[in-house]
Amino acid sequence: MVKGMGLPAEFYLSAEYYLEQLAAESARLREVAELGLDAPVPSCPGWTVESVVRHVAQVYLHKTEVLRLGALPKPWPPEGIDERDAFELYDESLSALTAALRQAGTTQQTWTFSPADSTSGFWYRRMAMETVVHRIDAELAHDVVTPIAAELALDGIDELLYPNLGGPWWDENWTKHPLDATVRITAEGRSWTVHADATSVTVLQGAEGEADAEIFGDPGAVYLWLWGRTSDDAVQFTGSEDVVREFRGRLTEATQ
Repeated sequence: MVKGMGLPAEFYLSAEYYLEQLAAESARLREVAELGLDAPVPSCPGWTVESVVRHVAQVYLHKTEVLRLGALPKPWPPEGIDERDAFELYDESLSALTAALRQAGTTQQTWTFSPADSTSGFWYRRMAMETVVHRIDAELAHDVVTPIAAELALDGIDELLYPNLGGPWWDENWTKHPLDATVRITAEGRSWTVHADATSVTVLQGAEGEADAEIFGDPGAVYLWLWGRTSDDAVQFTGSEDVVREFRGRLTEATQ
């Protein structure tokens, strides 16, 4: 069993694959947004599709600056950004991000939030995942949800579990879901085993040992469930319902 402490860039999917997914997913997000910016987003209460477009645009611009500086940009966000036309801002930020990623390559040292990876390759992966999740948000708003590629979903599960969930975020004991259990996630023959308590979350790749609960299903469904973008009936569960419920809460805390 391999401890899931994050993977260096050479173990991710290829840089070109992430760029292809970024291009395809961002184009789909924009296409759906053109159906109406005012539609409420059920997966993000209080947001409209315009909120999604503006959020993604600001994330793109922020990561463009991170890659340029190798550090967090301060101050942030830039003045006047909220007054920009949403689509114009989105198109500009996507173009800037794509250029910044290509210029940086995958081995440039930069700021990331992963304790295990401080290379620009981290942002290739993270920006592809950021885009697919928010593409789903826009699609949910207009009830036109389309599938996620299985390969991308499996890689997304891995990324969500570490560093988003399994990073060193819990040692201050701030969680409202002090889960003390082992949870297994399985999709398309691949498994992850998560050991969680009030002050730590450890993610292991593999299915060794006993688990208090297991979540399994198609890769896309499991990925969206982990992100809170689909209902419980989209996946399957075994074991303790209480553990699943607390794990769901812990995931929400990690991804807000």
